[in-house]
Amino acid sequence: MRRHPVGFRYASALFEYAQERNALEQITDDLEAVSQVMRDTNLLDEVFRHAKMTPEEKKKIITYSFSDKVSEAVVNLLLLLIDKKREDVFFAIVEDFKNLTNDVRGIADAKVYSAKPLSDQEKEAVASVFAVKAGKQKLLVTNIVDKELIGGLKVRIGDRVYDGSVASKLASIQQRMMYKS
Repeated sequence: MRRHPVGFRYASALFEYAQERNALEQITDDLEAVSQVMRDTNLLDEVFRHAKMTPEEKKKIITYSFSDKVSEAVVNLLLLLIDKKREDVFFAIVEDFKNLTNDVRGIADAKVYSAKPLSDQEKEAVASVFAVKAGKQKLLVTNIVDKELIGGLKVRIGDRVYDGSVASKLASIQQRMMYKS
């Protein structure tokens, strides 16, 4: 799990706040909703980076857009980021918060690389096998088709990679043959 140094501090503080108030689910949903709006509108990239945009105008936009739609904690986080000139860290905070929440729930994200798209049954099978290996209760599988793989799978869970691809097996056989000769 790669953490953003600044974003992780904000995410940790928000996570503790959410846990104390039994609001992990709500704040997670709110952060996802705000993230989606930010991505769809390019609010951070285009609007907030405009040279003539003042912090007060940014706060008005945030307050008007989100006050009655998401929790007060998320709105306050956004306003604090504006005050500290750290709006660019928002997506890292969301990612770190999500990782902290998933960790408490025993959930991990897994990227599964395969030569062809996996069916839902295959994703479930991979999730059940690798959840045990990763020591998690559940894996959220994202399938990525990689035409470079001849066959087999490559699974990435956090910083760990399980490589069961045909290319990896062939390279291993080649290495053993070179050492034996």
